[in-house]
Amino acid sequence: MPVAASAIYFLNLRGDVLINRLYRDDVGGNMVDAFRTHIMQTKELGTCPVRQIGGCSFFYMRISNVYIVIVVSSNANVACAFKFVVEAVGLFKSYFGGAFDEDAIRNNFVLIYELLDEIMDFGYPQNLSPEILKLYITQEGVRSPFSSKPADKPVPNATLQVTGAVGWRREGLVYKKNEVFLDIVESVNLLMSSKGSVLRCDVTGKILMKCFLSGMPDLKLGLNDKIGLEKESQLKARPTKSGKTIELDDVTFHQCVNLTRFNSEKTVSFVPPDGEFELMKYRITEGVNLPFRVLPTIKELGRTRMEVNVKVKSVFGAKMFALGVVIKVPVPKQTAKTNFQVTSGRAKYNASIDCIVWKIRKFPGQTEPTMSAEIELISTVTERKPWTRPPIQMEFQVPMFTASGLRVRFLKVWEKSGYNTVEWVRYITKAGSYEIRC
Repeated sequence: MPVAASAIYFLNLRGDVLINRLYRDDVGGNMVDAFRTHIMQTKELGTCPVRQIGGCSFFYMRISNVYIVIVVSSNANVACAFKFVVEAVGLFKSYFGGAFDEDAIRNNFVLIYELLDEIMDFGYPQNLSPEILKLYITQEGVRSPFSSKPADKPVPNATLQVTGAVGWRREGLVYKKNEVFLDIVESVNLLMSSKGSVLRCDVTGKILMKCFLSGMPDLKLGLNDKIGLEKESQLKARPTKSGKTIELDDVTFHQCVNLTRFNSEKTVSFVPPDGEFELMKYRITEGVNLPFRVLPTIKELGRTRMEVNVKVKSVFGAKMFALGVVIKVPVPKQTAKTNFQVTSGRAKYNASIDCIVWKIRKFPGQTEPTMSAEIELISTVTERKPWTRPPIQMEFQVPMFTASGLRVRFLKVWEKSGYNTVEWVRYITKAGSYEIRC
C-alpha cells in the first residue's frame, strides 16, 4: 500500500511549523500539536521514528535543523514514506543550491508549496525526479550564500521525459566512442566451524553499470540464472546448453528495467541512464563457491603457552589470484610475546585488537600458505577466565571470480543509428563477513 499521507509538516527544532500541506480531511489541523506535546516535549525523538497518537501514525525524520513529519490515518507503507522524504529532500536541495535547512525553507515558501502539489497527489507520491520537474516548474529557488554547488544545467530536448517514457535519461547524447562497462560485485558472508563445516553462508551481489552511449539505446542483458534459462529453452523448444544455472533470491532492479518484459521473457531489458548506476541487486543462498577454506588448529600448552597453526587454501583456479588478503587470527588479551612463521606474506601482532594480522598482497589460486605461531601468556596467580576464542576474520578481493557462479551470457545494445559498441565485463568477489571459528 502506498503512503496515502493525510498531511506533511516541516518543523524547526523548537516545534514551530515552518510550512505544511494538508492532502486529506481525515485528520484535524491540530495534529502537529499532538506531535509536539507527546513526542518533542517528552524528549523521545531519537527512540523510534514511527509513533501512534490518537489513531494517527506519525513518521518523522530530522534533516539538518528541520523535522519532516508525515501524518497518516490508516495503515501505510513506512519504508515508502521515508523513501519519499529522502527523495523530496534531494529535490529541494537541487532547487536551493544544495542546502536544506530552516533558512532555505523560509526563503522559498512559494516554491515549496508548488513542489508539494506536484510530488504528492491526494496523499500518494508522484514523480520526484528533479530533471523532469524542472522542465515545467522553472522558478529558481533562493540559493544559500554559503552554497558552492553550481546550478543544475537545464535538460534539453526532453519532450519524451515529460510524457513519462524515460525520465532517467535525456535525449541528444553524443559520444565519439560508445562504451558500456559492467561490473558484477559480490560479497561473501560466511560462518564456518573449526572442523570446516559451513554454519551459515550467503552471497549478496550487485550489477553496476557505466554507460557512455549516444542517442536512446535499448540494452538487453542475459544471465545464467535458472528462471531466464528455463524460459529461453521453452521459447526455443529445446534444452539449453548454457552450463551451470543459479537461482537468484531477493532481486531488485533499477527503475529503468522493463519489468513487463522481464516477467514475460525473463530477460533484463532497459534504456540505461547516462553514466554510472546500479542496475540490480540480488542474493544467493545455495550453491556458493567459497574462494577460501581456512583450517585452524589451536593448542593450549599449560597456563602460559599456546600454539596456533592456520592453513588457508585458495579454492579458485590456478590462473587467478586474490588481492589484499588479510587474515586476523585472535589471541588472548594476556598475550606477552608472539613468535610466528609464515610461508607467504607478512604477519605481525597487533595488541590493540588482540590479533595476529597476516597479510598477503597477492594470493595465487590453488595454493596453501600456512602460519605457525608460538604465543606466551602473562602468568597470573589467580585463576584466569577461559578464553572465548573469537572467530578468525578474513578480508580479500578476488577479480574475475564470482562466488555465486553468476555469469553474463550476453549484453546486446541496439540503437536506431546502428553504431558499434564496445562492452566491458568484470567480476569481483569481496569478503563481507567471512569468519571461521577456532
